Amino acid sequence: MAELIIVFREVLEAALVVGILYTFVSKTGRKHLGQSIINGVFGAIAASIAFAVVFQLVLGGFSGKAEEIFEGTVMILAAVLLSTMIVWMARNKNVSESLENQASAVLASDQNVAIGLFSLAFLSVFREGIETVLFLYGIFIKDGGLSLTTSLIGAILAILIGYAIFVQGKKVPLKTFFNVTSVLLIFVAAGLVSYGIHEFEEAGVIPYYGAIWDVNPTLNPDGSYPLLHEKGGIGVFAKGLFGWNGNPSAIEVISYLLTLGLVSFLWTKASQTPGGAVTDKQSPMNEKCPTCFEEVQASKQAKCSNCDTELNLQ
Repeated sequence: MAELIIVFREVLEAALVVGILYTFVSKTGRKHLGQSIINGVFGAIAASIAFAVVFQLVLGGFSGKAEEIFEGTVMILAAVLLSTMIVWMARNKNVSESLENQASAVLASDQNVAIGLFSLAFLSVFREGIETVLFLYGIFIKDGGLSLTTSLIGAILAILIGYAIFVQGKKVPLKTFFNVTSVLLIFVAAGLVSYGIHEFEEAGVIPYYGAIWDVNPTLNPDGSYPLLHEKGGIGVFAKGLFGWNGNPSAIEVISYLLTLGLVSFLWTKASQTPGGAVTDKQSPMNEKCPTCFEEVQASKQAKCSNCDTELNLQ
């Protein structure tokens, strides 16, 4: 489940970026430049795959204590990036406006416009690709494996939503999608931090004082795992999605709770910040939502009926 949510979020964000850029060049009468955006996307996908391969080769060069330290570092780094992404998405409600401004700057520049749009699409999507590799690697260490099926399902769902918004013109509750997945990813981030601490304990970097509870070793009389065991019916699900540990140390539990509390606080605070102002204030009866381009009826303070982005229509 964790990899499904992570891939879904990252691919959806990339799909929105591509859709916003493509829609913008189409609105400005330069639809032929869309090929540069598409080329940037394919280039970013290829670069992301190359990054994953190189990352795996680097990982293969470590063993023993060095491997544990490396894995713990990557897991905590992934948790920090994941938390930052969650808070950033909650705070920046007008991502499309920022992308349009960047695209406008490219179109207005004297440089090669095609190269500029290629670079903008490439960097935006490649960033999501790097994050996906790091996040999934953290999940791989924590859970001992990844589900290719659930990852593909997450990617397909995200692509379908992007297609529905930008091609079919459907109303999709993006805010609901992002809010629900953000809450779940906060638990994932806390689990990554906790397991990163666990790797440091195994490497001897952080002292280990024993588990404060242990439900892992005991098996049922029929040889099956107890429900709360990390391989049990509830435990395996809770481990993947909420970072459940069947035998954590006190430091792991404290780090989990601190991460959960801190990221939840920052996300809640960021979610309460008002949305950015719509740039065109001359015709308030025909405003467009800066996130999904849905038309919004004028009022001094309004929300998009499609994605609930807060608007400041003066």
